[in-house]
Amino acid sequence: MSLDEVKISRAILSRFMAKFSDCLELDVAIVGAGPSGLMAALRLARKGHKVAVFERKLSIGGGMWGGGMMFNEIVVQEQGAAILKDLGISIEDAGDGYYTADSVECTSTLTSLACKAGAKIFNLMTVEDVMVRENNRVTGLVINWTAVDIAGFHVDPMAVRSGYIVESTGHDTEVLRVVQNKTGARLLTDTGEIMGERSMWAEVAENTTLENTREAFPGVFVAGMAANAAFGSFRMGPIFGGMLLSGEKVAELIDERLSS
Repeated sequence: MSLDEVKISRAILSRFMAKFSDCLELDVAIVGAGPSGLMAALRLARKGHKVAVFERKLSIGGGMWGGGMMFNEIVVQEQGAAILKDLGISIEDAGDGYYTADSVECTSTLTSLACKAGAKIFNLMTVEDVMVRENNRVTGLVINWTAVDIAGFHVDPMAVRSGYIVESTGHDTEVLRVVQNKTGARLLTDTGEIMGERSMWAEVAENTTLENTREAFPGVFVAGMAANAAFGSFRMGPIFGGMLLSGEKVAELIDERLSS
C-alpha cells in the first residue's frame, strides 16, 4: 500500500469536522478535562446523554496528571479507592485509610472510558464567552482555539449550544468569571460573586468539594476544585477522592434535570 499525504490530511479533516459539527448541539458541555470533568463525562455518557469536554491545554487530566509536585502518584481515601477499583485502576494500600494510585494510569483510564462511553473530548480549545438567553440563563459556550487566545489574534469564535454546562476548570473558575463579568447577574453563592479559593486544608476541602458541587448560575454547575473556588472553601492538594465524587455528583444532578 502506497501512502498519500493528501489522503492522510483529508481523512483527518473529514473525520474531525464530522465529529466537531455533531457536537455543536449538546446535552452537556464540560469545560475542563480534569478528574471531576472526566468522571462527569463518563457517567453522563453512560446514561445516554450527548456530552463533550473542552480542554484548553494539549494534555488531558488537569491536576491529576502531574500527581503531587510531579511525583506521578495520587492519594485517595476509602470512597475514592472504591471508585478507582470499580474503573479497573490499580490501587495500593498506604495504611491508615489512605490509598495510592498511579496518576498516569488514572488519567489515561478515565479518558479512555469516557471516550468509549461516547463522550467527545476536544483539547486545545478555549472557552472565551458564554451564550445567554432570557433570565440570564447560560445556554452554550463560545469557543476558540487556545493558540488564538495565547497569540492574542483577533479571530472571531464559534458557538456550541448545550442544555447544561459543567464548570470544572479548577482553581481559575474560568467559565464563572466570564458569567460574572459579562452578565452582571448574581451567582448562586452567598456573596453573589465568586468567593475565591482558600489555603490548603485537605480534611475540610475533601468534604466541601462534594457539598459545593451544585448549580452556581442558571444552567452552570460547578465541580471539582472550581466548586470550592466558587463557594469560598479550601484547596486539598494531591488527594483526589473528592474530585472523583464531585464528578459523579454533578452527573447525577444534571441527569435528574435532563430526565425530568
